[in-house]
Amino acid sequence: MSRPLILVTNDDGILAPGLAALAEAMQDLGEVLVCAPETERSGSSHAITLHSHLRTDAIKPGWYRVNGTPVDCVYLGALHLCERRPDLVVSGVNPGYNLGSDVFYSGTVGGAAEGFIRGAAALAISVHARESPRVTLPIVRTLARLLLTQPQRSLLNVNVPWLSERRPGVAPEAIAEGMPLHVTRLGARPYIEQVERRQDPRGQAYYWIGGPPHDIGDNEGEDTWAVKHGHISVTPLVLDITAPDLAPWQAMLEHVSVDPARAAET
Repeated sequence: MSRPLILVTNDDGILAPGLAALAEAMQDLGEVLVCAPETERSGSSHAITLHSHLRTDAIKPGWYRVNGTPVDCVYLGALHLCERRPDLVVSGVNPGYNLGSDVFYSGTVGGAAEGFIRGAAALAISVHARESPRVTLPIVRTLARLLLTQPQRSLLNVNVPWLSERRPGVAPEAIAEGMPLHVTRLGARPYIEQVERRQDPRGQAYYWIGGPPHDIGDNEGEDTWAVKHGHISVTPLVLDITAPDLAPWQAMLEHVSVDPARAAET
């Protein structure tokens, strides 16, 4: 019986330390193929390249870089570079949380979600920006083993707090050993909304959008609460974002039909 095939990706680029840590974590669990963007593609969400070509080359055995997004990497990896469809796709380790509404922007989560769409179990993992990605090694091994043995595929978004702050002097690989995993919902992840206008040396305007996050949420059971209180957060995601209750909309539209075109002309 063949070993599980594990596809590893990220949104920080092929040279990111988190990618190397994640690939190392998977080595004992199956055959590993790494396919990641050649440069950082943070914030690329579920973007896929449809109006340009992609190029890929191997930088060492089993490691491929692609001039595209994390979704491009998983699509190309799963359908072309892998000898068969992967059993598991893992994405990360992202240096910085992907909490709450971050999942709609995150290339880390986008890569994992594409793996789920292509038929694999999938896992996205992120850590506090000051934490070593190696802290996640026992966490991702534990979750990967679990995902590979379950009959039903799952898509998990995992966030790991700054654990080494609480355990100075402990090797990163051992810090999380024995810790529980907290199943959470997506919480509120508010950011300061801003557009900063600047001027280049030629006098032309350019803009930086988006500000830093506010203090993360304080509702127990949410991913934001979990990391704030030093817990490892595991959020199961589903790709159906249809409103869970359609009844209000059915009632609202029950006696509504489309207006005649001439109404728009008056």
